[in-house]
Amino acid sequence: MGISASDVIPLSHARANFSELAEEVKAGAEKIVTKNGESFIALIDSDRLDYYHQLERERIHLLLIDEASKGLDDVASARVKDAHSAIQSIKRRRSA
Repeated sequence: MGISASDVIPLSHARANFSELAEEVKAGAEKIVTKNGESFIALIDSDRLDYYHQLERERIHLLLIDEASKGLDDVASARVKDAHSAIQSIKRRRSA
């Protein structure tokens, strides 16, 4: 869903017409409220906000699964070092 020019409103208009805006948002509209001509806040339905948060959690889970898969590929290809050796190597480089 795109944002049209009528969905961008100044803060003063939002204050004066909050109930009307709330009804529009509940019906599916999204509003961008500006302050001093700059984007300030967005008004969206709470169910849609929950959905956006769910999508973000799912994206994070997919990224973690991808990173775990890469790690398993490294183990399978023997591109690993044991932690003790790696830490000792880092300490030696820092002290040099």
